[in-house]
Amino acid sequence: MARLPAALSGLPLPVIGAPLFIISHPQLVLAQCLAGVVGSVPALNARPAEQLEDWLQEITQTLDAARRADPQRFIAPFAVNQIVHKSNSRLEHDMALCVRYRVPIIISSLGARSDINDAAHSYGGVVLHDVTNVAHAHKAIDKGADGLIAVAAGAGGHAGVKSPFALLQEIRQWFDGPLALSGAIAHGGAVLAAQAMGADFAYIGSAFIATDEARASQAYKDCVVASSSDDIVYSNLFTGVHGNYLAPSIRAQGMDPQNLAQGQLSTMDFGEHAPRAWKDIWGCGQGIGAVTRVQSVAALVAQWRVEYEAARVRLLGAANRV
Repeated sequence: MARLPAALSGLPLPVIGAPLFIISHPQLVLAQCLAGVVGSVPALNARPAEQLEDWLQEITQTLDAARRADPQRFIAPFAVNQIVHKSNSRLEHDMALCVRYRVPIIISSLGARSDINDAAHSYGGVVLHDVTNVAHAHKAIDKGADGLIAVAAGAGGHAGVKSPFALLQEIRQWFDGPLALSGAIAHGGAVLAAQAMGADFAYIGSAFIATDEARASQAYKDCVVASSSDDIVYSNLFTGVHGNYLAPSIRAQGMDPQNLAQGQLSTMDFGEHAPRAWKDIWGCGQGIGAVTRVQSVAALVAQWRVEYEAARVRLLGAANRV
């Protein structure tokens, strides 16, 4: 395991909640942090841009109050996801707010920029950058990121295609810093498996969709519960970039998930009724077979802790029999 910065040390369960586009908001982030796992939100979920300050105020003040009320309770830090891409016209505005509110963890995506990393480091923040291959991992660390999120095959949204075994192994050959694994993790045993493979944390998103606090429609939550890995479709049709989506949501838009065209969907094919990625076409990862009901974040994390400890006991028992 890597030596971890203070913001990432001491988690009772080594889980970082992935930022879910549209779905993550303060209620979900607070529930995650209060349950003892890192909660995160995409900055772009706050719309208009001015709403981000309200969200950061609410999150920081609520967590600070909880820590004062019960100093013995472990309350996890939170993270804000920044899309580091030239198409994000809000980046400087949103990052300035993160600096003002001293956001403990910045999750950067779709590009690596030294100035964003420097801004986080100016107040002691930690930057984790998500990558799908080793070349991008090298670039992120060279630009000053503190840690990496390895997005492997099976992750929700814009997932990679590499096996987690290959991706983690190749990253750990040269990088000994903080490392999270994303891809089909929705069970406490899978969290332990991620650690056994060399990760410090499991990076979990899709399972949190089916929680009471998630800002997702009831139909979306119910679809996650009813689906399995057989219902996940990997396609570049909806955004131009390959991602994992729920087949029932594709069928609901009048398309055959088994016969999708390649390349980005043309709105000319649908006119005003073109399906929108993330809102109409639901992103989701392959691990959802472990999600059997909609429940609170606290109950879900408690379940993972039980599963995690049971997996550790099984592993120790197997080792003792060797």
